[in-house]
Amino acid sequence: MKLKTIHLYQLVGGFAEDKDKAKQMRQNTLWPRVKNGLKTKLDFAGVEDATQSFIHALLSELIRETHGEALDLIYFKSCNPTVKKIINVVVDYMQEK
Repeated sequence: MKLKTIHLYQLVGGFAEDKDKAKQMRQNTLWPRVKNGLKTKLDFAGVEDATQSFIHALLSELIRETHGEALDLIYFKSCNPTVKKIINVVVDYMQEK
């Protein structure tokens, strides 16, 4: 199966804040792909900002359960500096645990 791209703007609009949507994406798309060793691209084009709680709901369980190996299968595209900083904060925090 080829690389799947998730266009977050289509799902959350310009401000990624809905933790329930993040949890749904993690459970329904990211988890099954990570478990099967499949790569996924999270395209943040058009997303101007995201809350730390959204990114945490999207990624933290994956990072914790796979001891960070999920990050080898998830690619981040078109992240502006604000979104990139939030992703890095969550990833760094989860890897320190």
